[in-house]
Amino acid sequence: MSSTTTLDQAMALLKQYNQEEFHIRHARIVSGVLGYFAEEYDPENREFWEIVGLLHDLDFEKYPDQHCIKSQEIMRKHDLDERLVRAVASHGYNITVDIKPEHIMEKILYAVDELTGLIGAVAIMRPSRSVSDLPLKSVMKKFKTANFAAGCSRKVITDGADMLGWTVDDLISRTILAMRSLSNRMEI
Repeated sequence: MSSTTTLDQAMALLKQYNQEEFHIRHARIVSGVLGYFAEEYDPENREFWEIVGLLHDLDFEKYPDQHCIKSQEIMRKHDLDERLVRAVASHGYNITVDIKPEHIMEKILYAVDELTGLIGAVAIMRPSRSVSDLPLKSVMKKFKTANFAAGCSRKVITDGADMLGWTVDDLISRTILAMRSLSNRMEI
């Protein structure tokens, strides 16, 4: 691969290191959410944003204890663009790496990675099992319930909102809208 990596090539690489449908689905959701935000902040680079989202957890299934570290090695082995390597690794800031999110896309990735999981967990508890009718207040209620979707770090979500200069409410509302925009392409 090269600096002109396509979404199809990124998906093939993702599937080379991830077989569990949960991880592939999560990657597709984060990719779509980043694509949604790219339309507002960087439309000419939408595909790059989507590739970052698709590959953000490239190493997590096989190397969870080296998350955001092993992915850099894998992507360099496949000759991926250093901007892509850095962007993917930055979502592990203060968790596994010291690569601080700087670009708006990196900050959004950092903020929405955990949040998409939380929103998805709230949505499947609803009668519709969908984000299509999910109100902010339902997500906020579960956000404040520490043992609900306990694996979704509230600190990372809050820190991500702070990095962006957004309130947590705004981040959650905007991410719900982003996830709704995907519902016609995949079951969310």
